[in-house]
Amino acid sequence: MLDKLLFGRYIQGDSLVHRLDPRAKLIGAFYFIIVIFLANNWQTYLIMTLFTFLCVILSDIKLSVFLNGVKPLIWLIMFTVLLQILFTRGGETYLELGPISITSFGVINGAFIFMRFVLIIFISTLLTLTTMPLSLTDAIEKLLGPLKRFKVPVHEIALMLSIALRFVPTLMDEASKIMNAQRARGVEFGEGNIVKQMKAVTPILVPLFVSSFNRADELANAMEARGYQGGEGRTKYRILDWQRLDTLSMLAFVVLTGLLLFFRS
Repeated sequence: MLDKLLFGRYIQGDSLVHRLDPRAKLIGAFYFIIVIFLANNWQTYLIMTLFTFLCVILSDIKLSVFLNGVKPLIWLIMFTVLLQILFTRGGETYLELGPISITSFGVINGAFIFMRFVLIIFISTLLTLTTMPLSLTDAIEKLLGPLKRFKVPVHEIALMLSIALRFVPTLMDEASKIMNAQRARGVEFGEGNIVKQMKAVTPILVPLFVSSFNRADELANAMEARGYQGGEGRTKYRILDWQRLDTLSMLAFVVLTGLLLFFRS
């Protein structure tokens, strides 16, 4: 399951979304996460869903890839939805048992939260699948550029975020290999009570931490061997170029916001 986590991976392509400026995609992804909280009824969530699927279609990446990206997080999503259903009061009451109650308001809110989680995962995954890590680093550095006036180490922050993002799929691959090795030794994952499952996970954590420190040390040695001394005086091989297509993509988010405000309850 861990090897299916797509967040932080990049799929090479030449789609409309791939050609967008990384700054436009980064701004759009963060804006989407913020504006989705304006949705509060079926009409607005339908608009957000259609917009998300349009972005997926324009990326030329199969929908099944995004669905596989949601699978590792489905239990966390369902747990959050279940809490929302059981402890939200309002509307028609279907079942009431002490502090637990299932109401129409809770069911509707649970469905909305499920859709919100899935759509956010789709957009976040779309950002990393269609943007090279180095381009994403440059975009973060450009957007945080004004903070340089306040002596904020913008380049180092952007580099740190990019490395952390790239380490997500790497660590997931390492965890998957360790789990397969443990399975070969007879360890069963996902079976038994919570205590047994926690004991089964413990042998994964130690080698995973050791592998993480080893990879971090190798990365530091590689950067030092290449003479990395920070962002001062460094030039860029790929220059970010904001084009008309990027402006149109930002206008699409403005239209999306207008539709949400219009159909919002």
